[in-house]
Amino acid sequence: MQCFRLAVGGACLAALIGCGRAVAPQASVHRMGERVSSGSLVYNVFDTQWKTQLGEGPQARIPKDRFLLVRLSIANGGTQEVIVPNLSVVDDSGQSYTELSDGDQAPSWIGFLRRVKPAENLQGNIVFDVPPKHYELRVSDENDQKTAAIDLPLNFTSETPAIPAQ
Repeated sequence: MQCFRLAVGGACLAALIGCGRAVAPQASVHRMGERVSSGSLVYNVFDTQWKTQLGEGPQARIPKDRFLLVRLSIANGGTQEVIVPNLSVVDDSGQSYTELSDGDQAPSWIGFLRRVKPAENLQGNIVFDVPPKHYELRVSDENDQKTAAIDLPLNFTSETPAIPAQ
């Protein structure tokens, strides 16, 4: 009888352990400068810049928070032309921000709708309007199913906004 109780107890314990929610595997976080493959797309982030405005003078664009420019390359290692999904950044609290669809006055902006032919490589900036914080850039494959993360360290260069003459 005691063996029966132990067997039933063991079966119940195994069932309880098996009923726990499956934990999704954590995606590894890559460093800037590393080549990150996701499907047939290969990403490489070179640097970031924080800007208080884009452009100069009365035509300058002013952000809601601050412009974050991410300079990167995106290569197509596949055999067919693909459309690169739009990218996003995620802060340490999990808040996600998508890239701006209008990169007007952003230097070397690579556009919002990006087609990449096989063996082609796009290089330039993508733009976000976000509060100054630490972020991870979320990149994905051409089907927007397989994702990877690239750490974007928080750093500021000395940038003094121009004050218009009165």
